[in-house]
Amino acid sequence: MTLQKFTVPQKYFLHFYVVGVAVTTSLLLAICFYAYMKMTPLLPEPSSYSTIASHLIGSNSFSFGSVLSRTMEHKYRVWRTVFVLLLMEIQVLRRLYETENVFHYSPSARMHIVGYLTGLFYYTAAPLSLASSCLPEAIDFIRGQIVEFIVKGRARMPDLVIDSPSLLKPLLKLGWCQWIGAIVFIWGSLHQIRCHAILGSLRENKDSDEYVIPCGDWFSRVSCPHYLAELVIYLGMLIASGGSDISVWFLFIFVITNLSFAAVQTHRWYLQKFEDYPRSRYAIIPFVL
Repeated sequence: MTLQKFTVPQKYFLHFYVVGVAVTTSLLLAICFYAYMKMTPLLPEPSSYSTIASHLIGSNSFSFGSVLSRTMEHKYRVWRTVFVLLLMEIQVLRRLYETENVFHYSPSARMHIVGYLTGLFYYTAAPLSLASSCLPEAIDFIRGQIVEFIVKGRARMPDLVIDSPSLLKPLLKLGWCQWIGAIVFIWGSLHQIRCHAILGSLRENKDSDEYVIPCGDWFSRVSCPHYLAELVIYLGMLIASGGSDISVWFLFIFVITNLSFAAVQTHRWYLQKFEDYPRSRYAIIPFVL
């Protein structure tokens, strides 16, 4: 009875994804606005090269080339962040939908309050980690825009015109890392969708507490294929980020550690619950764990 005081219904998983959608959407809009206003075009227009070159007569062209290279890298880093946040937005929106429409939580299913608070913290910290490389400068830019709006007033501010090609073109010109990362992300997402559908179908009677051994897709190899798919999804985000941001690495390591621990606990529960549970299955990673 005392333990129940420190638990919440398992259906509160929904709160994680509501928070995740709110935080990710806010960051995506802020950094996308900054990228569009300050980091477009991603590549200098051909005509601009001749203009720039005309100013290099008698100057240090090597120094200019170095500055141009750093500027280009900065632009790529900002647009990479937009790309990765788009992947995160897809992930949290899908999980929000699945939690509400695919999973049927048992009325007696509970989770510890520590796990609940950890989940809320994670879905706040994860998007912040993905955005950390350019979030401070985006906030400074938006703050400056707000101050300018207050000082000048709406009538004296230029109209904001969103040109769709200019918004999409930088994302389409990103490097091979982003597209490989996106493919890995989609691959993991498709398997997670399938595994969640299998888990959701096991409890068609929402008021029942009966448990059934899940089968199909990656369940033939591991006890927690939805966790394995989550690792693949975050691996895709790591690849798409370029792998140069330490905060994204910390996020990926946390996901591996947390889900591996949860998978081992679930695997042990399956073995204790079902005498006929397949002994050939691993917990989360085939032939490893």
